[in-house]
Amino acid sequence: MDNKQTINVAISGMTCQACASRIEKVLNKKSSIKMASVNFAGESANITFDDSKTTIDEIIGWIKKAGFDAVLMQDSVSAAQVSTIPYSLLGLWALSLPFWVGMFGMLFGSHAFMPPIWLQFVLATLVQFGFGGHFYKGAWASIKGGLANMDVLVALATTVIWAYSTYVWLQHGEHVHYQTANVYFEASVMVMAFVSLGKYLENRTKKNSLNSLSTLLALVPDDVLIKKDDHWQKIAVTLVKPDDILLARTGDRIAVDGIVVNGLGYADEAHLTGESMVLVKKAGDKLLAGSLISEGSLEYQAVATGQNSVLGDVAKALSDAQNTKAKIARVADKVASVFVPVVVSVSLLTLLVNLYFGIDMENALMRAVAVLVIACPCALGIATPAAIMVGMGLGVKHGVVFKDAISLETAGSIDTMVFDKTGTLTTGKPSLQAYKILDETWDFDKILSISASLETHANHPLAQSIVQAAHDKNLPLYPVENVSSQIGQGLVGEIKNIGTVKIGTLDFVGLNQNSLPKDDIYQKASIVGLLINQQAIAIFALLDTIKLDTHIVVNQLKKENIDVVMMSGDKKTVVDWVSQELSLSQAFAQMLPNDKASKIKQMQDKGKKIAMIGDGINDAPAMAQADASFAVGQASDVAKQTASVQLMGDALVHAYYAQKISKLTLRNIKQNLFFAFIYNILGISFAAIGLLNPMIAASAMAMSSISVMLNALRLKRLDLTNHPSNGTSLNNTTV
Repeated sequence: MDNKQTINVAISGMTCQACASRIEKVLNKKSSIKMASVNFAGESANITFDDSKTTIDEIIGWIKKAGFDAVLMQDSVSAAQVSTIPYSLLGLWALSLPFWVGMFGMLFGSHAFMPPIWLQFVLATLVQFGFGGHFYKGAWASIKGGLANMDVLVALATTVIWAYSTYVWLQHGEHVHYQTANVYFEASVMVMAFVSLGKYLENRTKKNSLNSLSTLLALVPDDVLIKKDDHWQKIAVTLVKPDDILLARTGDRIAVDGIVVNGLGYADEAHLTGESMVLVKKAGDKLLAGSLISEGSLEYQAVATGQNSVLGDVAKALSDAQNTKAKIARVADKVASVFVPVVVSVSLLTLLVNLYFGIDMENALMRAVAVLVIACPCALGIATPAAIMVGMGLGVKHGVVFKDAISLETAGSIDTMVFDKTGTLTTGKPSLQAYKILDETWDFDKILSISASLETHANHPLAQSIVQAAHDKNLPLYPVENVSSQIGQGLVGEIKNIGTVKIGTLDFVGLNQNSLPKDDIYQKASIVGLLINQQAIAIFALLDTIKLDTHIVVNQLKKENIDVVMMSGDKKTVVDWVSQELSLSQAFAQMLPNDKASKIKQMQDKGKKIAMIGDGINDAPAMAQADASFAVGQASDVAKQTASVQLMGDALVHAYYAQKISKLTLRNIKQNLFFAFIYNILGISFAAIGLLNPMIAASAMAMSSISVMLNALRLKRLDLTNHPSNGTSLNNTTV
C-alpha cells in the first residue's frame, strides 16, 4: 500500500536562502520524509511524506522547532501573499527620525541637530534589543540549527557597532563629540532600518511574482445559482456537488467544470487555453471553471468541482511547480549555504589586515562591520526561484503549464522539436474534401444523406466526418435497420425504399485503386466507397487539415534555429504531403510508438536536445524518451501524465510559447545570478578597503535583493501573443 502524501506548507520567518536550506536539512533527516523542497522566494515548502509514520501537525512542529512559523497552505495561498507592514518596521523608522535630522544637519557642517549621546544610546538600545530583536531571534534559531543566515550577519554587525559606541560613550561621557573618538549609534539603527525596509519591499515584490496563482484562484466566484425545486437559489460554490444544475448569465464566471444542458452563450476561456477568441457554447459543450460568460445565459451540469476541475489542476500544478528547484538553483543554494561563514571570516580578516597596515582600531572595525553588512546571501537565494515563479506565471498567462522547475529549465535548451502529425500538426478531424459519383443517376445530396444515415452507427473519425458533411448541408437522415459492422472495414444496413447500403474501405465495398481519379488528392486521402444494392455509387476523399497556426509556428521555430521534425504512424504519401506543405527538415512515416522513441534516442546520441509534442497514447514512449515533452490541449491522459509541459489549448502556438518562455526565464536567471555574484564580490571588496560605511552598505544590501526581484518581474511585462503574430490570416490547408 502506498502511504505517500504531498502537501504544500506556507513558511514565514525565512530571511535568506540559508534558512530554506536549514529547513530542508531538518526535514530530509527524518525517516518519514520522502522529499522536502523549500522555496525561499515563495516562502513555502513542498513536502512528500509517509503518512503511516508521521502527521501533518508533526511536520509543521518540526519546522516551528527550527525557528519558523508554518501553516498548511489552503487554496495555495502562501505567507508571502498575506504579508503586511510589520510594527517592528514602523518602530524602527520612527526611532531613526532623530538621527535623520542630525545627519541632515551634518551635510551643512553642523552637529547641532544630532541628539545628545545619552539619547542616541537610548534610541539605539530600543532599536537593537526591542524593534530589531527579531534579528537576534532569527540568528539564534539559525545557529541552533547548525547554519548561519542573514540574521547572523545583521545581528553581529549591529551588536559590534552598538557595543563599540557604548564603550566609547562610557569612556568619554557626553564630551566625546567627534573630537576624542566617534560613536556610531546612528549606524546600528540605520543598518537595522534599511535591512528591515529591504526585506519588506522584497516581500511585496514576491507577492507580485506570485499573483499569477492568486489571480487564477480568484477567477472562481464565491457563490453560484443552483436549481432547487424549479427555482434558482444562491449558494456558496464550495457546496456544489457533481450533477447539480447551475446557471451562468452575462458577466458571470463559471463556478465549476460542467456541460451545457440548456441555453446559448459566449465563453471566454483565455485564462486556461490562451485562446483570445470567445467561444460559442451550446447544449452538450464543455465549460471550464473560471470562464467568463460575455453574452448569453447557460444552464450547466456540474462535472468536476474545486481542485478536481481543470482550473484546480492547473493551480495545483503551478503551486507544486513553484516549489520545485531547477538544476541551476542547486548551484546557488550550495553557495548560499556556506556564504555566511565565509563572510564572517572575510570580515575578521579585514579587521586584522587593516590593523596590520596601521589603520586605527575605529576605522578597521567599521570596515569589518561594513563587510558583514553589505554581504547579501538573499540576492543569491532568490535569483533563481524568483525568475522561476514569474516564468511559470507567464506560462499560465499564455496557456502553458510547466510540471516543475526542471521542465521550465529544459524546454528552452532544446534544438529540435519533434511533432506527431494527427491531432498535433493537423486538427485530427478529417473532412470531406472531394468525391466522385460513379453512377450519374444519383444526386450527390441524396448520396450524402444515405451515407451519413449509415455512418451515424459508427464512431470512427472518417464516419463522423461524413455525418458532419451532411449536417453542414442540413440534409435529412434515414432510419437504418439491420446494421452490422466489420471493425476497421465498414458498415452494412437496410434503408426502406432504397435497399441494402454498404459503406467502407475500397476492399470492403469491392473496389480497387483503379476506381480512383488520378488527382493527387485521391492518392493522399483516406478513401470511403459506397454501394447500394451491390452497385458502386460513389467514392469519398477524406482528408485531415493542418491547424491554422502551424505554418506560422514552424517558420518561427526555424528562425530560432530549431529543427522541426515530424514522426507519424500514417502512410508515407500523407506524411510526405504534410512535410512538403510545411517545408520540414525531416519526416518519418508508418512509425510504431517504439519506433518514434528509438529514433529520438538516435538523435540524442548525436548530441541533439529533443522536445516531443504529441497528443495520444502512441506518443507516450517518445515523450518519455525526449529531453522535454509537450502534451497538446486534448491529449490523452497517458500523454498528459508523461509530458513535462501541458499546453492548455490545441493551437500549436503554445508549443512556441513554452520554449520561448523557458529561454527568456533562463536568461533572466543568469542575469540575476551574475548580478548577485558581482554585487557581493565588489561590495565586500569596497567595504574592506573603507570605501563604504555601514549605513551605505546596509542600503546597498537591501537594494541588491530588490533589484533581483524587479529584474525577475520584467518577465511579467512580456506579451508573446503577437510573436509569432496571431493576426496573420490563414486558410486551412488540406492534407
